Amino acid sequence: MSLEIIYEDEFCIAVTKPNDVVVHHAYHSRNVRDEQSLLQLLEVQLQQKFYPVHRLDRRTSGIILLTRATSNVAKFQKLFTDNEIEKKYLGVVRGFSPETKIIDTPVKGKDSKVHKEAETHLKTLKNITLDIPVKPYDTSRYSLVELTPKTGRLHQLRIHMNKISHPLIGDGKYGDKNHNSMFENEFGWYNLFLHANELNFIHPILDKQLHLKSKLPKNWSSMIEKFNWV
Repeated sequence: MSLEIIYEDEFCIAVTKPNDVVVHHAYHSRNVRDEQSLLQLLEVQLQQKFYPVHRLDRRTSGIILLTRATSNVAKFQKLFTDNEIEKKYLGVVRGFSPETKIIDTPVKGKDSKVHKEAETHLKTLKNITLDIPVKPYDTSRYSLVELTPKTGRLHQLRIHMNKISHPLIGDGKYGDKNHNSMFENEFGWYNLFLHANELNFIHPILDKQLHLKSKLPKNWSSMIEKFNWV
């Protein structure tokens, strides 16, 4: 598997993480021998170790930023903690979502009972009605959305879209199994339709503005063509 290199310099690299690839294996992970992580794939491809600045869920595809040296990780992570980096995602959701909306429902942390403040800005880009029944309706409706998280909570975008009754397609945990099944049965699309599309920030070392954009996966390209969402 060859990874798309979006940007690289002497300090960092940005690549596209495919769907269903972990960034790195957990300690003593049973999957180490069964599948390669993003870090392993990148090391094989470029013959160098890299260090992730942030994370993406296994099932989320898209742009991820890494450094070439551990000493630079903190410099880039500070962009995220200080909210000085803009992250934009594309998603496909059930129903016709609002034209714009700010979602600020608190999100519970991993293995925690404490809810933390979370904010996501939604913008609807496209809609479609399909003459394909999904219970209890005779047709099915979907929206292509742009999601801009202002905080970085675990599963934030997936939880927020479910909270406003427009869950992401392909989300097995927070989504709608009937619509997920339709996408699988009718089109053969099994992936989570959540893609980290853009990163915009000022390079913390080179002090230059970067606008980085990731190519869409194959299933995304097929869907956009099929739904005429060009």
